[in-house]
Amino acid sequence: MNASSLHIALISETFPPEVNGVANTLGRLVEGLRGRGHRVQLVRPRQNTDTAAPPDTELLLTRGWPLPGYPGLQWGQTSMHKLLRRWKRQRPDVLYIATEGPLGLSALRAARRLAIPVVSGFHTNFQQYTGHYGIGLLTRAMTNYLRWFHNRTQLTLVPSVGQKVDLERREFERLALLARGVDSQLFHPRKRSDQLRASWGLGADDLAVLHVGRLAAEKNLGLLTKAFRQLQASYPQRRMRLILVGDGPLRASLQAHLPDAVFCGLQRGEELARHYASGDLFLFPSLSETFGNVVLEALASSLGVVAFDQAAAAQHIHHEHNGLVARPGDETGFCEAACQALENAETLRRIRLNARRHASHLSWDGIVTQFEAHLRSAMQPQAQLGAHAELARRAGETRH
Repeated sequence: MNASSLHIALISETFPPEVNGVANTLGRLVEGLRGRGHRVQLVRPRQNTDTAAPPDTELLLTRGWPLPGYPGLQWGQTSMHKLLRRWKRQRPDVLYIATEGPLGLSALRAARRLAIPVVSGFHTNFQQYTGHYGIGLLTRAMTNYLRWFHNRTQLTLVPSVGQKVDLERREFERLALLARGVDSQLFHPRKRSDQLRASWGLGADDLAVLHVGRLAAEKNLGLLTKAFRQLQASYPQRRMRLILVGDGPLRASLQAHLPDAVFCGLQRGEELARHYASGDLFLFPSLSETFGNVVLEALASSLGVVAFDQAAAAQHIHHEHNGLVARPGDETGFCEAACQALENAETLRRIRLNARRHASHLSWDGIVTQFEAHLRSAMQPQAQLGAHAELARRAGETRH
């Protein structure tokens, strides 16, 4: 390490090879930071693929337990004393806490005790998920906890302007933007496969309507079905099939309701890229995303993307230029946008070309540069003084 290199501890309850947007983002950030010569210690729960004694000295594993409704993901166990021992021996310059569960909370407490600056990331709208899993009464409590958690860090990074505005309304403080990138060489239209399309029962002139993501309640998949049915009704002359890539608790019920759809399960790496590139139209009806990495992957793969005008779509899709958007929550508008994409072949061809052109400039390298700058800013004395002053003010209000 050179004099300007940082010792960074990154704490997360999810990380590759787990498949989700948070894990993908963190994997890219860690790879980018290490490539720049920084020392990055990863603190996360043990995964099924881990050996009993990991050889990586920059990996600190903790126990975990399953996250309800999310098979394959887990909360990390509270580990403050373990973290204190490690960080007293080798003190990080700065922490990045990506998840707000028990592991993230214990890291925050350990950092405060050792006066280590902390940057947090708002990666998941857990306060919205509660309503989808029958525990809507917890929404306010979850929002209060998340605000309490993030306001005790020097800086909270959010992935979109809309998310930043929403959190500011809810009195989250010291927010900064950190968008997302895409690997436009991995996700590339040249990986289109006629063989894969044939396995879906589609020829060269047929239409593959693609969705990639977790098959779960918070993804608004009822609208996916509705939009596809409207496409079929509006263009009966077009042969089309709905292709779903991903897995989750709703898979069985979706298969029962969509017997003609193709369910591809989880795909990774080159196979995932091949699935994207072999599609034509990408429907993304989710309203619960903080960002939505799949939108950028679909754009890079030269798909016609239809989404709500928020998160990644709001930042990167210009309506009727490189995709189509509807007002958030406007289901009729979403279906109409999907149908609009197929009004003529030239419309979809132009949108797909512009999508690829736009996404090819969204490298992860620029995102890592911004991330490094945010970490360094949190280490500045004025940032720490500002956070401590705010905490002191709140403590004074509590006493009085």
